[in-house]
Amino acid sequence: MFLNLRIAVKSLAVHKLRAVLAMLGVFLGALAFTGVQHVSQSLERKAELEAEKMGPSLFAAIAGQVRFSRGGDLRLGAAQRNFTISDAQALARGVPSVLSMAPYASTSMPLRSAESATKATLIATWPEYTEIRDFHPEMGRFFNAEEVAERDKVLVLGRDIAERLFGRAEAALGGTVYLYRADFRVVGVMEKKGRDLAGDNQDEQIFMPLSTYMRRAANQDWISGAFLRLAPGSNQGPALDAVMDAARAILRERHGLRPGQADDFTLLTARQSQDLQFQALELVHTLGLIASTVCFGVGGMGILSIMILMVRARRMEIGIRRAVGGKRSQILGQFLLESGLMAGTGGVLGVLAGLLVTTAVSVFGGMPFVLDPALLAGTLAASTLIGLLAGSYPAWQAARVEILDVLRI
Repeated sequence: MFLNLRIAVKSLAVHKLRAVLAMLGVFLGALAFTGVQHVSQSLERKAELEAEKMGPSLFAAIAGQVRFSRGGDLRLGAAQRNFTISDAQALARGVPSVLSMAPYASTSMPLRSAESATKATLIATWPEYTEIRDFHPEMGRFFNAEEVAERDKVLVLGRDIAERLFGRAEAALGGTVYLYRADFRVVGVMEKKGRDLAGDNQDEQIFMPLSTYMRRAANQDWISGAFLRLAPGSNQGPALDAVMDAARAILRERHGLRPGQADDFTLLTARQSQDLQFQALELVHTLGLIASTVCFGVGGMGILSIMILMVRARRMEIGIRRAVGGKRSQILGQFLLESGLMAGTGGVLGVLAGLLVTTAVSVFGGMPFVLDPALLAGTLAASTLIGLLAGSYPAWQAARVEILDVLRI
């Protein structure tokens, strides 16, 4: 066995270019399969973590139609300006299993302090937002119902925004932030939260009372949607179907939508959002599988072609081994070992390159790192198997070489 391995290594060393060309297809196949599948699993894990952050009992009614980008993030389509606080209150009254509700309006807005200026996503909402979204202040407090009723000019800052405007998050408490020319008092700084299902960094958000935004900042009557917290067990099965049906009926009636007319709103739960992201990622899985299959096929054809050439070039070696007592099975095993070694080496290099890609995506893309040992082992096994299958015909040809035919040459 060790002798055959030494012969195989020397043979590949002599035919370096041929060996590299034979490995290339298998290398690309292993890279495509390992890289794409690991990145897909990382995206799925990211969706799971984001759904856990939002809470399993979250239910959202959003103005306009929501779709998923290629990266799996939620994206809002054409903006709708007919969703009102009255709509949100009607949902809270008419939808079964609703425990609490927080309407919200969202926009991008420039802001500055005495030291710095930046731009942030503004979320104008009610105090119930923190409970429903499971997102709480780490320092200070969130605004209260009295401040909402009085339209007070108070702000709660995301952690990153607080540090950018004041240098330290602690320094933001009690400070003044200017939105355009209006001055707002900072009453709290939120905990670190990371990105949500829409791909937005929640640490880059600021929060103010909805009434303050609608009357003092924007002078508008419409909102972006509402977050509702459902009773435990209402986020799946028939209970969730009842929630969705009731919410859809309420909003369609209030918006005057006729039968057959498309909804001008979107209803989502955290679990549904996660499922929709998984469906979007199925295309990535499929494309990765197709790409790796094509590469493996090209690699197998390359190994087949090059092994046939190697058998023809080494007929004298085969004849000598047969003349000194070498068996056909030994010749067969020798060439199968060489083809398997080429494919296995290409597979190992492809897997290592795939892990590098996965690590780079995790580090620079801010996604969780996923390592699937079964996937790695399966890729290596598939690479080696392709080499053995591709080398079986050339090995069979080598084993059929007759000593007299070689000597006649």
